[in-house]
Amino acid sequence: MVASIEYIENVIDTYDKAAEANRRTPGLQGNVVVLTPELSDDVMITGDLHGHRRNFNLIKKTAALDSHPGRHLVLQEVCHGGPTYPQNGGCMSHTVLEDVAWLKVKYPDRVHFILGNHELAELTDYPIQKNKQMLNLLFRLGLQQMYGPTAEKVRDASFRFLRSCPLAVRLPGGVFVSHSVPENVDTQKFDKSIFTRELEEGDYLDRTGIFQLVWGRDYREENARAFAELVEAEVLINGHEPCPEGFNAPNNVQIILDCCAQQASYVILPTDRQFSHGEILERIEKLE
Repeated sequence: MVASIEYIENVIDTYDKAAEANRRTPGLQGNVVVLTPELSDDVMITGDLHGHRRNFNLIKKTAALDSHPGRHLVLQEVCHGGPTYPQNGGCMSHTVLEDVAWLKVKYPDRVHFILGNHELAELTDYPIQKNKQMLNLLFRLGLQQMYGPTAEKVRDASFRFLRSCPLAVRLPGGVFVSHSVPENVDTQKFDKSIFTRELEEGDYLDRTGIFQLVWGRDYREENARAFAELVEAEVLINGHEPCPEGFNAPNNVQIILDCCAQQASYVILPTDRQFSHGEILERIEKLE
């Protein structure tokens, strides 16, 4: 059964309000949200969700934003994965993306959804195949099942939201949160201007700086240190890579968080102090 016109209009309106909230986020410098002690008490950082509704609900419960008015929440990568519609096999993860937009509207200054490669793939029609299935096609089928002939209008609204999303979040003490890290930064030039300048349509296409940022899987310490130096950071917190244990430290600079499986992990960092790589690892908790 296709959603009502009222529901569809509300989803589109929520995406547009969330996009506007992104553009007006306090601390936004270029395309990076810079959180200071004046703006936040602490920050809850999470990993990839990929349609995992239970973990999304646990994140909201753990964050308890109503009870912690000084807390900020960083979310990433919700598209592709999770349950499917029984009628056509379409991916239901679009509903989590809609709820992320709703959360941004409810807490416009304190919820930050950073751009990931699967959202970029939706934005640019870049094909992703997993288990011999085209994830982009399944996502389209999910929208079609829910919204029928208005699916494209909802999709266009989601694109307006995704284009407005920050590329990273910076915390005091040299912590830089992005979905991934570009490859070969230690040997090749990377366009770091994507963090500071106004982005254009072409910046989201294949092989651009944004593409490299969200798709990179180079976990050499030399590469991580080169990128950290480029963005003036000491510790990099990312998603992107599946972690059976919920988190991983591939080197002494990077920490990877994952929230799309049973062993989902997060970390809450106060903004009034500096943390080393090892100290952040000790603060990582499991979603329960």
